[in-house]
Amino acid sequence: MQTEKKLFTFDEIKQKLVNYCVYQDRCHAEVEQKMREFVLIPEAKEEILLYLMKENYLNEERFTRSYIRGKFNIKQWGKNKIKIHLKQKGITEKLINKSFDEIDDEDYLKIIKKLYENHFSKQKGLQVYQKKSKTIKYLLSRGFEYENILQVIDN
Repeated sequence: MQTEKKLFTFDEIKQKLVNYCVYQDRCHAEVEQKMREFVLIPEAKEEILLYLMKENYLNEERFTRSYIRGKFNIKQWGKNKIKIHLKQKGITEKLINKSFDEIDDEDYLKIIKKLYENHFSKQKGLQVYQKKSKTIKYLLSRGFEYENILQVIDN
């Protein structure tokens, strides 16, 4: 059963989308997805998108930088995982790579070391090489690069 879309005026929809962007940085894809909740002609969608960008409610670089900081500092994801998720949101590789300066290289290696030590020490009843192998797989699954993992554990 199709749920009925509630009808709003153009200005009400515009204000709802402004609030949506103010609450948290959004990317274009998220805003376009949100717009599908409303009945809008393509010209109206275009006008709202342009308004959001012009007034700086919608800023792809700010979104990307904020996303990178959050996923690294809070979720402790590696660059590979962050990049995959940003690409799924339609962010360009160029912008992603440019925005990775939000992550300090030293902090990045420190997080890998911390995660490595935590995960390694929690494994019981395995030989050292098995613990090491499982821990490397764990870090790869969190999006860290093999070279960086090796750099940390071989020091």
